Amino acid sequence: KDELKMLRAAKVLEQERKVKITTTLLAAHALPPEFEGRADDYIEHICQEIIPIVAEENLATSVDVFCESIGFNLEQTEKVFATAKQYGLHVKGHTEQLSNLGGTELTARYKGLSADHIEYLDEDGVVALSKSDTVATLLPGAFYFLRETQLPPIELLRKYHVPMAIATDVNPGTSPFSD
Repeated sequence: KDELKMLRAAKVLEQERKVKITTTLLAAHALPPEFEGRADDYIEHICQEIIPIVAEENLATSVDVFCESIGFNLEQTEKVFATAKQYGLHVKGHTEQLSNLGGTELTARYKGLSADHIEYLDEDGVVALSKSDTVATLLPGAFYFLRETQLPPIELLRKYHVPMAIATDVNPGTSPFSD
C-alpha cells in the first residue's frame, strides 16, 4: 500500500508542478513483515494486485525487482517481469550486487531498461547485456557506503560495448548521500 501511495503522490506532483516525473514500481525490494516467510505469496500479491493497479492508474512506466540472495530469486523475479510486460510496463533489475544469481541475464532477456549495481556480474551477464539495449547502471554510493570490495566488471563492459550509466541510489539504508 505504501508503494502505491508514493506513486500516487508522484503523479499528483507531476500534475500540480508541470514537471515530468518518471516513476518505477519497486514493490519487490524487500519482504514486508506481514509476508514474513512467504516470499512467493508476496510475489503473487504484487503480480495479481499491485501491478494491475499501477497499470490501470498509469502510476509507473516500469517495474524493478531486487534479484539477490537477500531479495528475490530468479523464479520470483521472472514472474514479476512477465506480469509487468503483460501490462505493458518496462522492467529493471537490481542485480548482482552481493552475489551472481543470473539476474542481469534475466533482465537483459526481458529487454530491461537497466541492470543496476552489477558488482558480481560475470562475462556471461556482460555478453547478455551486449545483446540487449539494457543499460549497466553503476551505483558507487551504495558500493562505498556498504564497504564492498567487489568492483563491477567495467573493463568487460567496455570490451563488449555495453552502455553504462552512473546513478546515486540515494536511500537511507545503503546510500544516504543526499547532502
